Amino acid sequence: MSAKIISGKDIARTIRDELNEQVAELASEGLVPGLATVLAGDDPASRLYVGMKNRAAAEAGIHSRQVTLSASTTEVELLGVIAELNADPAIHGILVQLPLPRRIDESRVLLAIDPDKDVDGFHPINVGRLATGDLDVLAPCTPRGVIEMLLRSGVDPSGKHVVVVGRSNIVGKPMALLLLRRAHGGNATVSVAHSRTADLGALTRTADVLIVAVGWPNTITRDMVKPGVTVIDVGTNRVDDPTCERGYRVVGDVDFEGVSEVAGAITPVPGGVGPMTIAMLLANTVEAAIRLRAAGR
Repeated sequence: MSAKIISGKDIARTIRDELNEQVAELASEGLVPGLATVLAGDDPASRLYVGMKNRAAAEAGIHSRQVTLSASTTEVELLGVIAELNADPAIHGILVQLPLPRRIDESRVLLAIDPDKDVDGFHPINVGRLATGDLDVLAPCTPRGVIEMLLRSGVDPSGKHVVVVGRSNIVGKPMALLLLRRAHGGNATVSVAHSRTADLGALTRTADVLIVAVGWPNTITRDMVKPGVTVIDVGTNRVDDPTCERGYRVVGDVDFEGVSEVAGAITPVPGGVGPMTIAMLLANTVEAAIRLRAAGR
């Protein structure tokens, strides 16, 4: 069997085209969604990610503001920046790029963001709303992107057994909560596997949909999936490859070549979940702008 490739790149492009039209309509009504990204420190990967997000926002017609702070920035200074952005009516979404310098308390920073402007969906209030099944909460971008990929590929999780491999606060846990919601894209029977799961293969072979987010290449191999399964690979890993100009290549958490011979559908890495995360960041920013306007903010 040769699996169907679910192209996150193509789906994300469609979503961004839809957002372009929505943002243009909002602008004609006098509302320009605004996204602020905060970068503290000099981590090259973080700088790259923030640049990608800002470019995507600009392409969508979203007002983009980047606040770049030095590696010596104090927690007090960073919290002051967030307070200013919370109070700025032109900013509807705030994203603090992680990781932060080690001396800064990440939890305090995330807690300081206005929950209504928390387009990452990491604020404890929004996490709680997601856990209670609130359908209006701004969901974390990557899990929301996975739901969109499934639905737009004709895979409705409702009634299916979905196995999520990974229990991180960023992907695994919110992914499971979204799948459990009584809503379109939810109503699944969900199992969550992790590093202490006794027999991972025995569980993953029962999945109708398998979502893998552990950050380790080849975690899922051909013998660990059942024929026809839909596989969503969230992982992004660098592996040495002297045949590549850069000396490495990017792979997911799934053995793509082996698993694609058994699966019914599978996402590639790169070009799978990654583009969806940025598309959902833009979607969350637009939704936040609409809600804040309705609230008179």
